[in-house]
Amino acid sequence: MGNKIKYREGYKYQLAEDYSVQVNIFPSHIIETDYIILTNTGLLIGKRGYAWDGASGPAIDTKNFMRGSLVHDELAQLMRQGLLEIKWLDMANRELCRICREDGMSWIRAQWVYWGVTLAGDSFARAGTDRPILEAP
Repeated sequence: MGNKIKYREGYKYQLAEDYSVQVNIFPSHIIETDYIILTNTGLLIGKRGYAWDGASGPAIDTKNFMRGSLVHDELAQLMRQGLLEIKWLDMANRELCRICREDGMSWIRAQWVYWGVTLAGDSFARAGTDRPILEAP
């Protein structure tokens, strides 16, 4: 007994199985982490167990926001880890909205989502801003 655990807080959802989607982001090489793969052809794969926080800020988690928030969080995490160039941030924001629209989100709400993440700037994707590792007890 007495061993500490290390964890990160702030996640609400976790993939129960692998999920892949084609995105318009093409790194110069394949990026692979424990939970995310992004190929140079734009295939993004989230592996089972990947955790994300859904919609951010005042946005509301709805079914038509889930896939978009997953993809956006995966791409932002790759940027925070310095694995994907920040030059892809605007395209990641656009992919969020494209996927939300595919899933039935209204055009006006998708525009609000796009402007919300755009106005937030790179604060959620800047390299070195990953969630801190906490310890307990």
